[in-house]
Amino acid sequence: MIHLSDGDRVRLSTGHEVTLPLVTEATVAGAVLPARYDVAESLLPDGLTPVRVTARQAAVVLLCVEYHRIGDDAMAPYDEFAVLIGATADEWQPPLVPLLTRDIGGYVWSLPVTTEPARALGDEIWGYPKTVANISHHDNTTRRETTVVEDGDRVATVSIDWPRTWEHREQIESYAVREGRLERTSVEFQGKLGAAPLSSRIDVDPGDHERADTLRALNLGSRSVLRFSLEGRIAYGAGRPVEW
Repeated sequence: MIHLSDGDRVRLSTGHEVTLPLVTEATVAGAVLPARYDVAESLLPDGLTPVRVTARQAAVVLLCVEYHRIGDDAMAPYDEFAVLIGATADEWQPPLVPLLTRDIGGYVWSLPVTTEPARALGDEIWGYPKTVANISHHDNTTRRETTVVEDGDRVATVSIDWPRTWEHREQIESYAVREGRLERTSVEFQGKLGAAPLSSRIDVDPGDHERADTLRALNLGSRSVLRFSLEGRIAYGAGRPVEW
């Protein structure tokens, strides 16, 4: 295994080179949705526990992302659709406590992107399960609608209303398995952040792709725990091992 650290410059199999932490510019629409706890738990690797929003429901995060710039223009801009399972590496905690204390990360379960360099970037540096797909964002003044088609089958169409925004900085952690080892990565957001709690202004329509079956099995609620957005910078640090 190649151990990576912040400050390293990494050459991908595609020939592209990036420096860690990788600073990107992006527009994001996202939501945290309640989901079946047992299904969410089955999608996590050993070492992680789902974050509960109720006694019987986990948290699933959907991200509809348009990257405008990657590092120092290290590669062409691309689009992304992320499905993350809210998770913690700590022992069981009562519902909502990790959300309130921000002791939460997102295990990256599915991450379609629109280019091969983008797939190599996520896979080779962080172990993110990226696949190449057709992703289209349709934005207007009130919402973003994102449709994902992979291998000729529609994965999902997700529509999220834009919340009001303000200048802010936030940091979370993502989890992924890289070369058989569970790692956590610091992800910092900075820019115009928006958030609206307990919102019904989101629609999720799973398609006929095999991953859509899992989205249906999660039984995602129609009312989000949190609806959010970002227009600004996202910085990804080097992954580090999760120890327990």
